[in-house]
Amino acid sequence: MKILIAYDGSSCADAALNDLRRAGLPAEVKARILSVADVWVAPRPDKEVCLQPVITVREKRVIAARNQAHEKAMHAVEEARALAVRACRRVQANSPSWEVSAEAGADSPAWAVLKEAHDWKPDLIVLGSHGRSPLDRLMLGSVSQKVVTEARCSVRVSRGQNKQADSPIRIVLGVDGSPGADAAVRTLTQRSWPSDTRVYVVAVINPVLATAILWRETYEQTQDVQERVQALVEAVVEQLRGAGLAASPHILSGNPKQVLVEATERWDADCIFVGARGLRGIGRFFLGSVSAAISSRSHCSVEVVRTDSENE
Repeated sequence: MKILIAYDGSSCADAALNDLRRAGLPAEVKARILSVADVWVAPRPDKEVCLQPVITVREKRVIAARNQAHEKAMHAVEEARALAVRACRRVQANSPSWEVSAEAGADSPAWAVLKEAHDWKPDLIVLGSHGRSPLDRLMLGSVSQKVVTEARCSVRVSRGQNKQADSPIRIVLGVDGSPGADAAVRTLTQRSWPSDTRVYVVAVINPVLATAILWRETYEQTQDVQERVQALVEAVVEQLRGAGLAASPHILSGNPKQVLVEATERWDADCIFVGARGLRGIGRFFLGSVSAAISSRSHCSVEVVRTDSENE
C-alpha cells in the first residue's frame, strides 16, 4: 500500500500522524511525507546579464531583488524539507516496518499534493483538516477540501481527538448501494483492526427523495424503499462480521450531510468512511456533495474512498 502524507508542522498535521495508528493500516506500507512551501521560487538573473560591462542602476536593483526573492524562497523550501524529515522520523518510529521517505517543494500546497499524487499514484492521501503552521501558514483549511474533491485516489482528512491510544476504535460507515460505498466497505474489511473495533453501518433516507421514489416504486409495483435499504444495510453488516468486525445496522432519516455528522458525534466515532460518489438520479440516497460536506463538518477523521473506475 502506498500512502502520501501532507505535512506542514501544524498541530493538525501532527494529529494526522497520530491518527495513522488508528486507521487500521497494514504493516507493509510505502509512505511519502510531503511538505510544501507556499512560495514561488524566482529564477536567478542570467550570468550574462550580471557580467555585462555596463549595468544601469535599475538593472542592479532588479538583479538584487531577484536574488533576494530567490534566497528567501529557497530558505522556505529548506524549512519545509526539515519538517518533512522530522515527520518522516516520527512515522518511522511509530511504524518500524514501513518504508518512509521525505519530499519537499515550492508550490500552492493543494496543487503540490495533487501533482505528487498524480505522479506517484498512492492508494491513499492523508492530511490534516486545517494547517496553521509557523511557516507562513503553509497549509490552509481549503487545501483539504480541494484535495478531497479533486484527488483521483482515496483521501483521509484526519482530526485529532483526545482519546487514549488503546481505547476502542469506533467507525461510522455510510452506505447507499453505490460503487463508492461498496469500495468503502471493502476498504474496511481489508484493513487490520483491533478486536474491539466497532462499526456503525448507516444508511440515510432523504425524505424528499424517498417520497418521489415511493411513488415511482408503487407505480412499477416493486418492493418498498425501506425494505431495500434494510436489506442493503444488513448485507453490509454481514460482510463486515464475516471479516471479524463487530457491526450494527442503522437506518436514519434526514439530510445525509447533517445526519451522518450527527451520527459520528452520537457514537463518538474516530472516523467515518464514505464513498466519493453516491448514487445518482432519482434512486440515490446520498447527494453528490455529501463526502465533501462531511469532510469539512465532521468532528472526527473522514476517509473518502474512491473506486478504481473513478480513476479511469
